[in-house]
Amino acid sequence: MGIMKKKINEFPTPYTCRNAISKGGMETKLSMVLMGFGNIVHGQIVKGLIFLAAEVAYIAFMIAAGVSCIAMLPSLGSVEQEEVWNEALQIYEYTKGDQSILILLYGIASLLITFLMACTWVCSLRSAYKAECLAKEGRHVNSFVEDLKTLLHENLQRLLMTPPMIFIVAFTILPLIFMICMAFTNYSKIDSHLVLFDWVGLENFKTLFDSSSILGSTFWSVLGWTLVWAFFATFSNYIFGMIISLMINRKETRAKGFWRFCFVLSCAVPMFVSLLIMRTMLQPEGAINVLLRNLGLIASDASLPFFTDPTWARVTVIVINIWVGVPYTLL
Repeated sequence: MGIMKKKINEFPTPYTCRNAISKGGMETKLSMVLMGFGNIVHGQIVKGLIFLAAEVAYIAFMIAAGVSCIAMLPSLGSVEQEEVWNEALQIYEYTKGDQSILILLYGIASLLITFLMACTWVCSLRSAYKAECLAKEGRHVNSFVEDLKTLLHENLQRLLMTPPMIFIVAFTILPLIFMICMAFTNYSKIDSHLVLFDWVGLENFKTLFDSSSILGSTFWSVLGWTLVWAFFATFSNYIFGMIISLMINRKETRAKGFWRFCFVLSCAVPMFVSLLIMRTMLQPEGAINVLLRNLGLIASDASLPFFTDPTWARVTVIVINIWVGVPYTLL
């Protein structure tokens, strides 16, 4: 039986939430309810006001929209859009109904904002406790300007990591969670479940793994092609790139620079330009089919179905990927 070792923090700090709650003074404990209060008491007025403003903004958001968005998540809405005849205007008007997709998106965003607010609350409590400890020890408590200056020195990682983390949360984590949640609903064009839909649990996955259903048969064929593509897209590029690089770097190989230039030429040209050229060359009247006709390898009125036949298209995509990707491994 292995011995479980307790993970040791390499950078221990006494300014933790647990210490703040158990050992902190009254101003620190009040910061649990009134964020920034401890900072304001110990002279960090601007910092305290920023924490307080964040709390006020969060409360205002939750009262205005956040609570209702989260409360509607279990049902995803129930009011349908209706067509009502306006006798005075002699036209049909549409009443506003619930849109499940927006309810789900706003609800997840509200939960994510709540999580970020919890992180801000932890930072506020730790900051208040740190200011209290420094004041009791008679040490200097940084002002807001001094805290900003630390972002260029010992806290530089926070300055550099904050902007990309904001974009990752907004444009990667939020859409990812949203799409995962959509998989557990009956959102579908069938039965008009595009505006209003409900939670169905694992029903979609049961259908997905049922090979007798249309969705299941499509899924397994797509999964098989995805695995084939993943294998050839990585294995072939790596192996062929290594083989070509070894052949070029042999002592017997002459004009090494010329061969490197030939194989790396596709990297020098922007990839979208290369792909556009390949698409033009592989058309029914493209350069490759015309050349094959002139050589008599195919009939004069025939053309190879590079894009029209599924099997041909898949092989073509793999070959083009090798042509574009091998030079990167070669480098």
